[in-house]
This record gives sequence, C-alpha cells and structure tokens, in this order.
Amino acid sequence: MKRLVVLPAAAKALRRHRLESERLLAKLEAYAADPATQANNVKALKGSTARRLRVGDFRIVFEETDAEIVVTKIGPRGSVYD
Repeated sequence: MKRLVVLPAAAKALRRHRLESERLLAKLEAYAADPATQANNVKALKGSTARRLRVGDFRIVFEETDAEIVVTKIGPRGSVYD
C-alpha cells in the first residue's frame, strides 16, 4: 500500500465537503491499496504529471510516486481543474 499524503488545501476541501469526505477517502485508500480496483476511474491529466480519480461528481487530483500518493486538490468536477 502506498502512503497517502494530503496537502492542506485538499484537507480543507475535505472538511468543506463533509457529507462526501468518507466516500472520497474510501476510494482514495482503495486506490492506494490496489490501483487496479480503481483503474477505470483514474486518468492522467494533459500537460502535467498529475492524475485524477473520479468519485461521482467529485475529482481527486494527485501526484503518484513509487512510494506515495500526494493529494493536491479535491472538489466538484467543474471547479477542481482551475
């Protein structure tokens, strides 16, 4: 399992979306444990090394290395890419 690192801006977004936070974290932890489980929901972002995980109408933007996943942004689909 890869180590999860949630940056302060992403943690603030999780607190802001309390009703969805449990589901978002569960999907992120499932991806960290076994990326194949969420393979259909993860795509690389163009022009960046970042990836995004789709969870309903929410997106989790993260950078991935061999040892860890660094979550940079979390938010609704329309506003997370700004």
